[in-house]
Amino acid sequence: MARFTNYILTGVDDIWHVFTQELLRIVRDPGIILIFFVAGLGYPILYNLIYWNDTLTDVPVAVVDDDASVYSRRFLHKWEATPDVKIAYICQSMQEAELLMKQQKIHGILYIPSDFSRQIETAGGQAHLSLYADMSSFLYMKAVYMSANMVMIDEMHHIQIDRYERLGMDDETAWTLVQGVPYEEVNLFVPSAGYSSFLVPAMLIMIIHQTLFFGVGMLAGTAREENKTLFFIPGRKRRRSVFRITFGRALAYFIVYMAISAIDLLIVPRLFHLPHVGNSWDILAFTIPFLLAAIFFSMTISLCVRNRETGMVTLVATTLIVFFISGVSWPQAALPTGWLYLSYLIPATWGINGFVHINTMGATLAQASTEINALWTLAALWFVTASVGLWLSGYLHDKRQELSTK
Repeated sequence: MARFTNYILTGVDDIWHVFTQELLRIVRDPGIILIFFVAGLGYPILYNLIYWNDTLTDVPVAVVDDDASVYSRRFLHKWEATPDVKIAYICQSMQEAELLMKQQKIHGILYIPSDFSRQIETAGGQAHLSLYADMSSFLYMKAVYMSANMVMIDEMHHIQIDRYERLGMDDETAWTLVQGVPYEEVNLFVPSAGYSSFLVPAMLIMIIHQTLFFGVGMLAGTAREENKTLFFIPGRKRRRSVFRITFGRALAYFIVYMAISAIDLLIVPRLFHLPHVGNSWDILAFTIPFLLAAIFFSMTISLCVRNRETGMVTLVATTLIVFFISGVSWPQAALPTGWLYLSYLIPATWGINGFVHINTMGATLAQASTEINALWTLAALWFVTASVGLWLSGYLHDKRQELSTK
């Protein structure tokens, strides 16, 4: 019993030594201060400021109306009545409208053909509209397309009612046939249907993951440049204390990033009025396995970092890939099999999906159990790989020293 107690106390003392030394390395390195604190806290604010105006109104558009009928004028009147677009130009030809588009004076063109009204009034006829949207910006395209689509659906109802009334039906019967089941459109989870409300919550997790990944890699690269291949415990054989070293270093990163995560995930969404319907304690509880998985993942990859600058190259090369395969900008179901399996090994994938479920959709920890279990599994997996990699690195380092002394 005494030996076991002594082993525990020695282990705690070793972990505390590594923990304090790693904290000192963090606070004494200006580059790490810049990455962990300035970038980790500043990027969420910067992204929110960039996407502050996430819904556009009065987007200038042009119209080419070759029909000039009651139906076309009614459609245009309803379209301009939407808050999304403003008819800035009435053009006589498509060539004139295309020139305005090239000059960026407009961001959409609606073309109404000359047979528009004739097709509407013909039994069984089908009228066509041509809509051209500026694809240089997702927000322009969304405003032009969605507004025209809503007007088109409304007009379809009125056209059908007009046709039924010409067949002798009364207005009430015609409306019942057109809309048998009344409905109301409600935007769940993102009431404003804005771009920042959809994107920024996911980016908050990505920022935490990538700044942590970059910082840990930079610390590892700095240690190797200074010929400190391994963080060691004085008086201990390094290869016998790898678990204590790994856990002690991870504890330092965890303490720092738990505070950063609390600000990024709890305060920033409220500050910028992002969707935030989840329980704050659930979010903090979810952050624990996410940070541990991200820390051990970063420590494992950092074993391959040979100098300080490698971390920056790795960050630039991986950020877009990690965000893409996480399933936010592109559905995971559409990913090739290889990329899909790779995404399962990256903590950011589960972190983004779990945080969005809890924060934006109001899920409980039990409802986010798939993501939580995956993160705990990754934390254990990457802890083992980080420790084994540290042991192997120490073994090779000692072998090189033995050869150099002979």
